[in-house]
Amino acid sequence: MAKKAESNIVQTAMSTGMHNTLVAAVKAAGLVDTLSSPGPFTVFAPTDAAFAKLPAGTVETLVKPENKGTLTTILTYHAVPGKVTAGDLVKLINANGGKATITTVQGGTLTAMLEGGNVVITDAKGGKTTVVKADVMTSNGVVHVTDGVFLPA
Repeated sequence: MAKKAESNIVQTAMSTGMHNTLVAAVKAAGLVDTLSSPGPFTVFAPTDAAFAKLPAGTVETLVKPENKGTLTTILTYHAVPGKVTAGDLVKLINANGGKATITTVQGGTLTAMLEGGNVVITDAKGGKTTVVKADVMTSNGVVHVTDGVFLPA
C-alpha cells in the first residue's frame, strides 16, 4: 500500500527547492489557504527555471499588490479541481483521439497531448509546456512539475 502523503500542495512546493518563485507568487496572490485546504486539487507547478523564461521583469511586476488579480488568474489557471494523475491524463488523452481538454479552477482550458512519451500541455495562448515530473502526491491532491508557465487567454 502506498504511503499517504503528509504534506499539502503548498508545503510540498516549499520543500522542493525549485519552486521558490511559485511559492512567492502563491503567497502574493493570497492563495496559501486555498491550496492548503482539503481539496483535492491537481496543480501544474512551474519550476523557478520556468518562471525565469518569462520576459524580464514579468514575475516582479506580477507579485506587486496592484497586480494581485492578474497573478491570481494566472495561478488558478495552473490548478484543476480534483486529483488527476498522469495515468488519468493519459487515459483521457487516449479516449479523446490523442488530445484532452482540461478545465482549470480559473475557468479556462488546457489541452493535454502525448509527445515522445511525455505529457505536453498547451495553454490558451498556444504555449507548450512539458510535465517533467508527474504524480508528486500530496495530502490534498497531486502536483505535476512543468518546465513552463501557462498563460490564460
